[in-house]
Amino acid sequence: MEWWQALVLALVQGLTEFLPISSSAHLLLPSMLLGWPDQGLAFDVAVHFGTLIAVVIYFRRDLWALTLGGWEAVSSRTMNDSSREIGFLALATVPAVIVGFALNDVMDSLRTVPVIATTTIVFALLLAYADGRVSATPVENVASWQIALVIGCAQAIAPIPGTSRSGITITAGLLLGLSRHAAARFSFLLSIPIILGAALLKTLDLVSIDTAVDLPLVLLGTAVAALSAYACIAMFLRLIEAVGMLPFVIYRLLLGAVLCGLLWA
Repeated sequence: MEWWQALVLALVQGLTEFLPISSSAHLLLPSMLLGWPDQGLAFDVAVHFGTLIAVVIYFRRDLWALTLGGWEAVSSRTMNDSSREIGFLALATVPAVIVGFALNDVMDSLRTVPVIATTTIVFALLLAYADGRVSATPVENVASWQIALVIGCAQAIAPIPGTSRSGITITAGLLLGLSRHAAARFSFLLSIPIILGAALLKTLDLVSIDTAVDLPLVLLGTAVAALSAYACIAMFLRLIEAVGMLPFVIYRLLLGAVLCGLLWA
């Protein structure tokens, strides 16, 4: 890749990882439609670590509180709010791990423009429906293992290109009665083990092959992805309180329409 292509792809990764618009779809499209070279495994690892850094830093206070609360629960052998939330996050992670290992090759075969166009539109409509069901007194946190498990099962279908991990988990949260902020917060915290696991697996693949790594390009990708993802999280959490999910629904529908037009042409 040229450095400017790396800059664009890292920016795309950072801006779309946590928005309900599918980062995988946006990263696939440049190579499919513009003929850009594959970004390579090392760069893929770099941008994933960049987005991981962003979400950890943004939620550092929440993560520290969960850590202290979890340690207190272990020490006193009693349940508290922090230990329950840790348990909910762990439970919600399990379905994605199972599906990821079992169907990884199948998901790779679905990386086509027709699939991306279809899922982009279908899950946009589902997000619009879920957002329209937000009540005047929504639930402000995940309070049961059933809710956590349903959100986790929704996350398990996120590897289908065009679905959007954050989009499908936020949709599930809204349908289960969570507020927009609560659904987004749980989705973002839930992304931490998933992104970390994916990055570590890709790192293992990387060290198992003998290939040169362009270190400046990798560092550029990590930094740009981290900065853009952090800004994106902050903007998104403020925006949804004011206008809801409508801008993202419209964007997904327009993107799906463009992809369908390209296919028809």
